[in-house]
Amino acid sequence: MTAKQNNGDFLCAYLAVGDDALKREAVRKKLRRRIEALGDLSFNSEEFDGASASGEAIVAACNTLPFASPLRLVDVTSAEKLKKADSEPLVEYLARPCESTVLLLSAEKLAANTRLYKAVAKVGKNAVINCATPKKDKLSAMVRSIAVGYGATITPDAAKMLVDRVGEDTVHLDAEVRKLALGHAGSDPITAREVASEVAQTAEVSPWELVEAFGARQPQRCLGLLTLMSSTSPLALLGFCTTRVRELLCASSLQARGYTGASALAAALKKQEWQVKKVYAARGAYRPDELRRALVSARDAERAMKSGADPHSVLVDWLVDTMAAPRRR
Repeated sequence: MTAKQNNGDFLCAYLAVGDDALKREAVRKKLRRRIEALGDLSFNSEEFDGASASGEAIVAACNTLPFASPLRLVDVTSAEKLKKADSEPLVEYLARPCESTVLLLSAEKLAANTRLYKAVAKVGKNAVINCATPKKDKLSAMVRSIAVGYGATITPDAAKMLVDRVGEDTVHLDAEVRKLALGHAGSDPITAREVASEVAQTAEVSPWELVEAFGARQPQRCLGLLTLMSSTSPLALLGFCTTRVRELLCASSLQARGYTGASALAAALKKQEWQVKKVYAARGAYRPDELRRALVSARDAERAMKSGADPHSVLVDWLVDTMAAPRRR
């Protein structure tokens, strides 16, 4: 049974939870606009910060009757920072919420097994709003949608470049798209060239992106990604790439014996099929003899790194040599 308000289709409480700060803020603004359409919120809304708010004060605000409006809005940010002694009064309140108040809790993280999360979830099936950041391969589409909101369009390549440069922080992405839209002239889409000249590189690349470029034998992309990685050691990157060499050798061996398909590779490597999808796709990038030679040279590169040679230079030399144009047999 849901705890609906007497006015409209509002529930008594909502929880916007997830690491997408832009979406959490959008939820807050949308809910406020909807309630404002029913009456003045000037005297009928209160905001609290979970890091410093008292649970009793939040409950008191929720139990206050509205003035010249059918509903009140009580907005609590950083709800995950509420102390247990302050979240418990909210749990008790949500068992019997005030019908003339909408309580909005927003949190970057709040485990589903906490009492507060469960109490909000019981209010109704739509009470918990997922605000998790989209996966990286979906962010480019989100960037293009944001651009339309600012009266501009952006090419797919430019959107992908923006995500690569800025990272997955949606608030930062929104700010950069807005800046590009304001500075863009004409009705043509924003291009990758504009992104390259206007947006600074602030995001560090995941090691797995470099490994995938290495596995697919894309030297230019691989070395370009290497320049964007400052916190992962060359020795660790060498290890990641060597693991990919072994995976590709396994794929090559299976294919030679007539075993095809990502499922066969996943079974051999004791992994899920989705985990080997890119390995299987890159299985023909290197010959078996090249992969065996790469393993031997990786051993020598590791020894050099541990013997005083500059690790970065050793890694670059190994990558360049391994990904060089295929040699004639």
